[in-house]
Amino acid sequence: MNPATLSGIGAIALWAFLALAARAEAGVPPFELTAIGFGVSGMLGLAWLVRSGQLNQLRQAPRAWAHGVGGLFGYHALYFFALAQAPAAQANLLNYLWPLLIVLLSAWLLGLKLSTHHWLGIALGLVGSFMLLGQGVAFSTTFIPGYAAAIGAAFVWALYSVLSRKWSAAVPTGALAGFCVVTAMLAAIAHCLFEPAFMPTATNWLVAVLLGCGPLGAAFYLWDYGMKQGDPRLIGTLAYITPVASTLLLALAGYAAFSPALVLASLLVAGGGLIASSFKTSPAK
Repeated sequence: MNPATLSGIGAIALWAFLALAARAEAGVPPFELTAIGFGVSGMLGLAWLVRSGQLNQLRQAPRAWAHGVGGLFGYHALYFFALAQAPAAQANLLNYLWPLLIVLLSAWLLGLKLSTHHWLGIALGLVGSFMLLGQGVAFSTTFIPGYAAAIGAAFVWALYSVLSRKWSAAVPTGALAGFCVVTAMLAAIAHCLFEPAFMPTATNWLVAVLLGCGPLGAAFYLWDYGMKQGDPRLIGTLAYITPVASTLLLALAGYAAFSPALVLASLLVAGGGLIASSFKTSPAK
């Protein structure tokens, strides 16, 4: 693995903590939490650009801004709508189609070949994720708008990730600081329009700041670099680690129970990732 691919995997590792942090932030409206998290992320990014004298990285074409802000805010808006309109288990199950879509779109939009080992890794990751997220899940036509939003969120994130390489390869990762600030502003507007007012406690602020530094901060910078310079096929396959690792962390923190299904799902996802990464494939372009 090259450093960029490892960077993408680093983002996956940080996102594994998102569910644990969200559980600790229970009660904070999601758009308000998004506004705070991305606000912290954007301000830290801007501070780094100012300190390094690279503030000119924010001067990007309108398409780059539309791609960056559209991906970050569009994904979270659809995902939160899905959680509001459908049961969390079903929404998560459909949302986690995005790793598969990244691998498939990498082949279609970027012309990267998929080997048998990629397909086997994808299949094992899908089985493991469905085993973990689909336990006792029954779909109902009552929640079709939520299901559609969850699938839409998966497509938005997959397209954002793959098009980072196709459309925005020349856009420096530092430009994400500006995208995060605009995303925070849009999330704040959405909070004012659609959510009740809520005053965060000191603990809420602390966790939100940590989110802005990690899963809603550094993770996006690592992901951007990884998708632009690394192997999106491998990163997409390894992304199935996220739901399993999230559940393991919740179990370790006492928020979820260990089960045979969790252990088996972990083995399947880990095995799929190892298979996809242990064979030499044609280099990413």
